[in-house]
Amino acid sequence: MNIEVFIGVIQIILIATTPLVFAAIGELVTEKTGVLNLGVEGMMLVGAVTAFVTLVITGSYVLAFIVSILSGALMSGLFAYLVLILMSNQVATGLALTIFGIGLSSMIGKNYIGTPIQGLNPYLFVVLSFLIVFLVGYFFYKTKLGLIFRAVGESHNSSHALGYSVIKVRLMGILFGGCMCALAGSYMSICYAPMWQENMIAGRGWIALALVVFATWKPGRILVGAYIFGGVSILQMNLQAWGVNFPGQFFNMAPYLATMLVLIIISSNRLRIKLSAPASLTIPFFKGR
Repeated sequence: MNIEVFIGVIQIILIATTPLVFAAIGELVTEKTGVLNLGVEGMMLVGAVTAFVTLVITGSYVLAFIVSILSGALMSGLFAYLVLILMSNQVATGLALTIFGIGLSSMIGKNYIGTPIQGLNPYLFVVLSFLIVFLVGYFFYKTKLGLIFRAVGESHNSSHALGYSVIKVRLMGILFGGCMCALAGSYMSICYAPMWQENMIAGRGWIALALVVFATWKPGRILVGAYIFGGVSILQMNLQAWGVNFPGQFFNMAPYLATMLVLIIISSNRLRIKLSAPASLTIPFFKGR
C-alpha cells in the first residue's frame, strides 16, 4: 500500500466515523450523570431531517445546524421530563424516543427524499469532533462542575445531601447529549451524504451507545473505539473492491458484528465494567429520600 492510498483510507475513516464520535460523546456525558438514554438513533434521525429540510427551505447552513441542534434539545428535553419528573423507566422511554424519532423524521422528510443539495466540507467537523472530545475530558477531570457531574452519576443521594441539584445536573447532561446526537445527524445529511432518505442513520445510534461501553466511560477512548469501527467499515468496502467472494449482506453486517464482538469481550470482565460505569446509572432519583 503506497502512501497516497494509506492517507486516502485514513481520510475516509475520519469522515465516516465523525458522527459516531459526536453521538457517543454526547451519550457519554448523559450517562456520566447517571441517566441512560437509548433514544440516540431517533434523535440523530430528527437532527438529520430538520437540518436538511431547513437547508432546502432557507439555503442557510448556519440556520440548518441551529434548527437541528434545537430539535435535539427538544427531543432530549421530552425524555428528561419523562424520566426525571414523571419517573418513567429510562430504558423503555429511550426505546420509545427512538421509535418516535424514526416515525417523526419519516413524516417530516417524506416530501424531500431525493432533493439535491450542496454538501459542506466535512473536515471542519472532523476537527470539531476532536476538540469536543478534548473539552469534555477537560470538563470532567479539570473543573469543579465536571466533578459535580461525576459525583451525581456515582451517588445522587450523596450529591443531593451536599446541596447539589441532581435534577438540574442530569437535565444539563441529557440536553447536551441530545444536542450532540442532533449534530451527528445533521452532519450525516449535510456533509457525509448530502441527501435525505428514511432511516439514513442505519444503526449508527446503536453503535454510538456501544462505543460508550467500549470506552469504559472515558472521553478519550471514544475516539479509539470510533476509529476501530470505522476501520471495519472501510475494510468491508476494500474487500468488496478486491473481489472477495462474500454475500453483500455480510459486508453490510460487518460493522454491527464487530460491535457485538467487542461488547462480548468487554462484558466478559464484569469487574471492570462495574468499576468503570457510573454507580447510579439507570437508577432514578427520588427527591426527599
